[in-house]
Amino acid sequence: MQQEPQAAEFGIADARRVLGEVFAPWVMDLNLSVERFDVTPSGDAAEWQPGAILRLPFSERLCRNGGTVSGQALMAFADTAMVIANLAAIRGYRAMTTVDQTTHFMRAVSASDVLADARVVRLGRTMSFGRVTLLSAADNKPVAMVSSAFAML
Repeated sequence: MQQEPQAAEFGIADARRVLGEVFAPWVMDLNLSVERFDVTPSGDAAEWQPGAILRLPFSERLCRNGGTVSGQALMAFADTAMVIANLAAIRGYRAMTTVDQTTHFMRAVSASDVLADARVVRLGRTMSFGRVTLLSAADNKPVAMVSSAFAML
């Protein structure tokens, strides 16, 4: 997919389209969905950060021995969610690549969808820095915290 001109109205439908067109086929097999896409401040503007909320539906195919969702699936989910959050921050598509990702697993999740609340903390000309909180959809409790850096290509 080529870089598109930044549109003032880039929104959730565009983010969903990019999710379906840009990522590797195995990422598409995760069946991720974009639930919310935040491009404009709401509430306390000083605390607001652009971002997105995505959902990873539970599947036994994602589970390791013992029935918990594997860390590899959660890390791929967080990385993908951060790309979508970057789209919100730049209000359009731009090629990017992960430079660094650090994941802190807090507790196991099983038999539940997982939500990713991905936020861009700082967007520069060539780099983006963000955080993702992964939450169990069953009880809305944190599963993992992820920090990442992306190079804008």
